[in-house]
Amino acid sequence: MNLNAMLAENCTKSAVLFNSKKRILEYIAELAHQQLPELSEYTILEALMTREKLGSTGIGGGIAIPHGKLDCVTQPILVFVVSKDPIAFDAIDNQAVDIFCAILIPTEQCQTHLSTLSGIAKLLSQKDLTKKIRHVESDEQLYQLLLDYSQKTGES
Repeated sequence: MNLNAMLAENCTKSAVLFNSKKRILEYIAELAHQQLPELSEYTILEALMTREKLGSTGIGGGIAIPHGKLDCVTQPILVFVVSKDPIAFDAIDNQAVDIFCAILIPTEQCQTHLSTLSGIAKLLSQKDLTKKIRHVESDEQLYQLLLDYSQKTGES
């Protein structure tokens, strides 16, 4: 999993203020649209919402990994957002979520989809990392933390 290739600084946001699952997914779609200008925000949101209808992507511990498959995507795109206040997200442990790592994957790349999801889940299972993520003070600091941590752990 090459985090450097998938994550853009303008798609990494800390201390955002939203109060609903739908609104945070809309914001993620807005950010993803910056990396995928050929796709509308609505198309991106629809892909994320389609997956959420199958079951929440809240994996527990205050973390969600919303994801969707899109035809126009050629390589995985990540959007990483940390909410200032946790949001009800129907997570498997019923805890509110404050760390969102959204993944947009090419439709035809099923193995890439699974390995990217697995890599992100493994990265976010590191308690020391999630603690640092929750305490960053800027978007730039969050972006650098993720890149530095993935390089240290061989996830880059």
